[in-house]
Parts: sequence; structure tokens; C-alpha cells
Amino acid sequence: MVVAWMLLMAAIGVEVLATAALPRTQEFHEPGWTAAVIGGYAFSIWLLTVVIREIPVSVAYAVWSGLGTAGIALVGLVFLDERMDLVKAAGLLMIIGGVVVLNLTSTH
Repeated sequence: MVVAWMLLMAAIGVEVLATAALPRTQEFHEPGWTAAVIGGYAFSIWLLTVVIREIPVSVAYAVWSGLGTAGIALVGLVFLDERMDLVKAAGLLMIIGGVVVLNLTSTH
């Protein structure tokens, strides 16, 4: 089970990196960055399919999407000059809270 959670964290990291690279694709006119983004998404989804052998799909997907959303918001704030306001922060906290609730109520 620990390996599955590590793979899930890797899937989230890869997905966040691929999403952060989206602006560099120049609307998919830069072939190298486009390939990196598409490859990153494909690898992340593949890792997710491996993970759901051990972790229920509802929990795995909630964690993957929720932490991925929070992760890219943090990357946007730190590296992509995006703004964080109170409403955005509250929304992210609700997403993370939902992921926590799903994990606490799920049977693994």
C-alpha cells in the first residue's frame, strides 16, 4: 500500500509539471514542449491506473485531482506570477478538505 501511495504522489507531481509546462507549448506550436506535456499527462494517467489496483479509484482520483489542483495553484503562485486571493485560497482549502474527508471515510 505504501508503494501505491508513493506512485500516486509521483503521478500528481508529473501531472503538475506537465500542467505547469502548458504555457511553453505556445498553443501547441512548440513540438518539444507539446510532446513533454502530452507525455507527462499520459505517464501520470498510466501511474494512476497502476495505483487503483491498491487504492479505491474514488479515493485515488480525488487525491490525484485535488492535490494536483492545489499543486498547480502553488506552482502558479510561486513560478508563473499568478495571484492568490482569499477566495482562491478558501476554494483550495475546501478541495484539500474534501480529499481528507474521502480518505478518512474510505475503506482501504
